Amino acid sequence: MLNEKNSFRIAADPVALTRVLDNLVDNAIRYGGETTICYGETDLGFEIRIQDDGPGISEEHLEQVFEPFFRIESSRSKDTGGSGLGLGIARALIAAQGGDLDLSNRRTGGLCATIVFPISCRLE
Repeated sequence: MLNEKNSFRIAADPVALTRVLDNLVDNAIRYGGETTICYGETDLGFEIRIQDDGPGISEEHLEQVFEPFFRIESSRSKDTGGSGLGLGIARALIAAQGGDLDLSNRRTGGLCATIVFPISCRLE
């Protein structure tokens, strides 16, 4: 459960975080339609969740989508997707800030991208 306190501060690159959030929100809107962003403290640290109401991703592809140039939709049309680099770059940028980025399918349908900055990232 997210606790929406604003007291969790980390030392992070705002340009990198903006790039990641832009990518994740753009993907959620493009592939999932209705999009919700939740954030707050958890027992693990600080979480940001970008959730959509789309079809989700098959379990076998949840990690594969972070690999360079991998696309679930195999055409190279810009109308149906990008180059297959965005999620891999997003995960690398979050890792460089001390966090982690994972994807999961929602029980109610859709996809959830979760960024976690562990307690060890917290500034005193």
